[in-house]
Amino acid sequence: MSDLLLANNLIRQGLEGLIPYEPGRPISLVEKELGIEEAIKLASNESPYRPFPKAIEAMREAILNVNRYPDGGSTFLREKLAGKLGIPISKIIVGSGSNELLRLLANVLLNPGDEAVMAMPSFIVYPTVVKLMGAKPVEVPLKDHRHNLKAMTDAITARTKIIFICNPNNPTGTMVSRDELERFLAGIPENVVVVLDEAYFELVRDASYPNGLNFINDKIPVVVLRTFSKVYGLAGCRVGYGIAPEFIVQAVNKVREPFNVNTIAQTAALYSLDCDDEVEERSLLNHEGLQYFYAEFKRLALDHIPSHANFVLVGVGTDGRKISNDLMKKGVIVRSGDIFGYPRYIRVSVGTPDENSRFINELESILKDRGKRTL
Repeated sequence: MSDLLLANNLIRQGLEGLIPYEPGRPISLVEKELGIEEAIKLASNESPYRPFPKAIEAMREAILNVNRYPDGGSTFLREKLAGKLGIPISKIIVGSGSNELLRLLANVLLNPGDEAVMAMPSFIVYPTVVKLMGAKPVEVPLKDHRHNLKAMTDAITARTKIIFICNPNNPTGTMVSRDELERFLAGIPENVVVVLDEAYFELVRDASYPNGLNFINDKIPVVVLRTFSKVYGLAGCRVGYGIAPEFIVQAVNKVREPFNVNTIAQTAALYSLDCDDEVEERSLLNHEGLQYFYAEFKRLALDHIPSHANFVLVGVGTDGRKISNDLMKKGVIVRSGDIFGYPRYIRVSVGTPDENSRFINELESILKDRGKRTL
């Protein structure tokens, strides 16, 4: 039997339309393939800074105990989060990044034929986890690069089980304000779960940005997701958390892996929660990086979408994939906008000041060179 026939017989139906997630390419691999050194990565919305010193020291100690299984309930981390956020521990779940929590929520909430409403483009994991359960993603186009909340409300049907709101939105960096979210939630049926994905929560500096925890109540089921992958600098550890109604937490605990968050990740996250001053410092550095980008884009006459996160979509006036490939050859790794539906844009993450300057210099050089070739 051929591999194709065997696959058709063995692989579960419904996976045919799923496309594997395309992560940003790691620095080491790019350097190896292109034969270059000192590449920088501004492609995956990571922190350009290492974990906080307190977390690093705690991880060094924790590594001595990895011969033992981790705490299956992430108990100490959940207790610390409960005290810091003022939320009962029974409403807190921890996962291997918020990606795992998105999949687990789909596992426990969606049946085949159900629907989930989301913006388009938004975080690519939303439609993936929905399709995985045999449910239907209902993708509502952005309006002026922002969530079209009225259209999302209009898209709700009797089959709708989940609404995803990525705030700020990835890949556009735009946000839903507190007033907008309040009005939106007021029109949501009580049997629809609203997932507020706040991966970039600590980086937003706009006073009108809502804290999703203020919408945890008994009116409609709201789930708030956050992560240690961004401002805390723990993307490689894979640890995120969610605040949800107890019945959802209980259901998730039935289907999650028993040791889903490793010991090092739990320890790093636990001690990072003591570093509020460092979080504020890095949030400010990110803001300054965004302002530097905006000024340089204006100087270069490049369109861009102002962002509340740690990345920017910038128009390059030509094929974004070609520009991203040219940048990669110079050791600057960014994302091409075509994968998000912005083919003449690239998405660049905020790096250190030196990395930001290098990106601008290389981008300017590439654009000038392309301009000469078109004359």
